[in-house]
Amino acid sequence: MTELRTDIAVVGGGLGGVAAALAAARSGLRVLLTEEYDWVGGQLTVQGTPPDEHPWIEQFGCTASYRRLRDGVRDYYRHWYPLSAAARRHPALNPGAGRVSALCAEPSAAHAVLRAMLAPYRASGLLDLRLRHRPVAATTDGDAVTSVTLRDLDSGDDVTVTARYFLDATETGELLPLTGTEYVTGFESQADTGEPSAPAERRPLDMQAASWCFAVEHRAGEDHTIDKPDDYGFWRDYRPPYWPDRMFSMVAPKPQTLRPTTRVLIPNPAPDEPALQGLAGDLDLWAFRRVLARSSFEDGAFASDVVIVNWPMIDYVEGPLFEVEPAAAARHRAGARQMSLSFLYWMQTEMPRPDGSTGLPGLRLRGDVVGTADGLCMGPYIRESRRIRAVYTVPEQDVSLAVRGDRGAVAYEDSVGIGSYRIDLHPSTGGDNYIDVGSSPFRIPLGALLPERMRNLLPAAKNIGTTHLTNGCYRLHPVEWNAGEAAGLLAAYCLRHRTTPHQVRAQPARLADYQSALTGHGVELAWPDIRGY
Repeated sequence: MTELRTDIAVVGGGLGGVAAALAAARSGLRVLLTEEYDWVGGQLTVQGTPPDEHPWIEQFGCTASYRRLRDGVRDYYRHWYPLSAAARRHPALNPGAGRVSALCAEPSAAHAVLRAMLAPYRASGLLDLRLRHRPVAATTDGDAVTSVTLRDLDSGDDVTVTARYFLDATETGELLPLTGTEYVTGFESQADTGEPSAPAERRPLDMQAASWCFAVEHRAGEDHTIDKPDDYGFWRDYRPPYWPDRMFSMVAPKPQTLRPTTRVLIPNPAPDEPALQGLAGDLDLWAFRRVLARSSFEDGAFASDVVIVNWPMIDYVEGPLFEVEPAAAARHRAGARQMSLSFLYWMQTEMPRPDGSTGLPGLRLRGDVVGTADGLCMGPYIRESRRIRAVYTVPEQDVSLAVRGDRGAVAYEDSVGIGSYRIDLHPSTGGDNYIDVGSSPFRIPLGALLPERMRNLLPAAKNIGTTHLTNGCYRLHPVEWNAGEAAGLLAAYCLRHRTTPHQVRAQPARLADYQSALTGHGVELAWPDIRGY
């Protein structure tokens, strides 16, 4: 077994992990960053999900380094792609012209930019990046983590890492059970949190659906129909009791009202396509999560748009992908993949089209866009993680627009960043339909980054101190990045000043000094006077 020593070990290379590693390396510390997949970037790249962001993202409301990521993606297209003259001139270039975000781009492009952001620190020797490594064991001494063992998924070899701080930036909070850190999963009860939308009984295995996303283009006149998946019959007819139709249909609830609503899918539509006129949001499925739009490039540069399929039809609710027995977790992971492949086959063969015909055999998987040979994303889109039992856990009533009204979200004095999004929960493994609640632009409290007991382990992703409900607005791309960056800078601050994270929060002078370090790195700690949505 190999042994490795470093200042800070960041386990998990999603958006929070990359942000944490960059922050610690910028501070001059030796950092190990590990990731179980071939790419860094988590939900943005490995899971193939264009960024979910708030309406003010182009002006304010994210950290300076997250803005550098966004600018870097735009510069990547300006430098390497044959943009149209109009697209090249546009300061807020959106290569995919997708509706979900002001910046929809191919996951492969985002990964290239993230690797470029890490490159100087790897070259200097401050950052050791190890892909295809997953945590399998840990040791502790009282309230401190002493080591984490990582397994090389290619060789099978183990490396034991000792560090002064360990940051858990995994997609499901994998270090928490390995280190004995107290955590929660699923839906807390109203007695636990006092939240208006919480159930009467605690439901620890009731988690938001995971989705195994994929990228497609459409080649008219060609047939790219995949082999019929083994479980196709099951998924074609699958209908949860609360769903208005089979999930493989064009009818799904509108999240805010649960009213059955019809979606439309027309590949590469003409600008004046009558069937799409007046459709907003995700009702036009092709445009919603499009990551490459032919209209953004020179005529003839691309034969088709490229679209990420992350739609209601592939929300896997049969069971959680973690926190269950390994055999059950593997079964659910396989089920999520089968559901997505079956949906693609359904689109290619049976999907009703506006012109009265059925099926789009020209739909073609674009595995190159998501870095895989089989066409599905490397990993499932994980919306909900294990979450630390935190010194402070953010409840619904702190951010809910219905509760807070014009007062805005609770203004935490220990803010380490900001975010904004609706409390947006997809259907769940416990039988819930969408839960969609308006929220106010919020702060990220330092208390949510502090485990109740552990002293040198920090959450750096979607595993911070939120509830099942508030995870719905704290889970988005810029918020995860901000949480990871704050955790990386907190570990660096504590090492430099010989203090602990809990002391930073408890001592006003320390807190003010740490917050000054955050703002010095371009972290916004408060919102201007704006209203939620």
